Amino acid sequence: MGEKPTIAISHLGCEKNRIDTEHMLGLLVNAGYGVDSNEELADYVIVNTCSFIEAARQESVKTLVELAEANKKIVITGCMAQHFQEQLLEELPEAVAVVGTGDYHKIVDVIERVEQGERVKEITAEPTYIADETTPRYRTTTEGVAYLRVAEGCDYRCAFCIIPHLRGNQRSRTIESIVTEAQELVNQGVKEIILISQITTNYGLDIYGKPKLAELLRALGKVDVPWIRMHYAYPTGLTPEVITAIQETPNVLPYLDLPLQHSHPEILRAMNRPWQGQINDGIMERLKIALPSAVIRTTFIVGFPGETQEHFQHLLEFTQRHKFDHVGVFTFSPEEETPAYNLPNQIPAEVMTDRRNQLMELQQPISFQKNQQEVGKIVDVLIEQENPGSISSGGELIGRSGRFSPEIDGQVYVKGEARLGTIVKVAIASADAYDLYGQVVNS
Repeated sequence: MGEKPTIAISHLGCEKNRIDTEHMLGLLVNAGYGVDSNEELADYVIVNTCSFIEAARQESVKTLVELAEANKKIVITGCMAQHFQEQLLEELPEAVAVVGTGDYHKIVDVIERVEQGERVKEITAEPTYIADETTPRYRTTTEGVAYLRVAEGCDYRCAFCIIPHLRGNQRSRTIESIVTEAQELVNQGVKEIILISQITTNYGLDIYGKPKLAELLRALGKVDVPWIRMHYAYPTGLTPEVITAIQETPNVLPYLDLPLQHSHPEILRAMNRPWQGQINDGIMERLKIALPSAVIRTTFIVGFPGETQEHFQHLLEFTQRHKFDHVGVFTFSPEEETPAYNLPNQIPAEVMTDRRNQLMELQQPISFQKNQQEVGKIVDVLIEQENPGSISSGGELIGRSGRFSPEIDGQVYVKGEARLGTIVKVAIASADAYDLYGQVVNS
């Protein structure tokens, strides 16, 4: 038996996909494969694709085509493999395997079969797999931060969303399993654990018969990690129990990521989120009273089929009224396997883009004002990288305070010295609409 081949992984898509990448890396390293970050030197390149919206698919296809042109043996994994298995095999002769979203744990077996000359299609039509703390994992994030998946898949059927079609129904891990992995991450020096799933507020519903997010947060409160951050908290799932657990668990950051998508009841009904329309304003008021220090981020979709100027105006007023810390705005992307694809009154692209720009423009001074309120404060900052362009941008180091989640929010540019992967006190001196600037406080 000769040397085992070397393998590179090209990662696209969300942080849920990133965890799949990390497990594939861990499994391959464990099985004795050489893992190379340089795609040119590797024998195989695994491309972990995204298929959420049209723009993500274009990026995935571009990567695949570039690798094919470079005569690479390509293993296609992730959401696009789940979505377009046959087409990918037909159109990319360089693809030696397609592996579904519920099958990435078979990656070693897939590579072995490919080495024997087989062209492998390993795709479970209805994915049910979820990795746990016993599945090898090789982290690819900066040393201080790690994602921790509490559940996979989704039971909701929002009209615009293809995720359940690509990742299956919700399946949660047990509280014990999650706490064990959190402890392992802390032993590796992790300072911030980010809990992710499709709907984190529904965590546990499938295995315990009711949502158990409050219990999970309290259990994680006993793990010695400074920051626990939650992503994808559906507003209806922020029950009084969950809010109390956030209040009473000191290492759970009061950072709420609410994928609201819209404010107008008619559009929410068309999106198949009818329960949300009645409660949007009420939930926001309740959260502000219960968690006055909370940082609130949300995402909106503009240009959903049938969105009138009046509906959009409602969204502008809603955004102005609630003053979110961070807002992401997407233009609607019609996905073939979703109900919204065939809805009448599709909105022209230029109208969507114009609405997106209007909403972002409205949000900018709000974000600026929120960041401005940090000036003069001393805040905890997780130092993540040395700043390559430090002369021009006002700091030798780059990190994040609790206000900012990685890659989607702003950063803190820091003058002074600190070790990477540690949390230090920083005096904030200035701010713009996106980032903060400050100085390490030497005690």
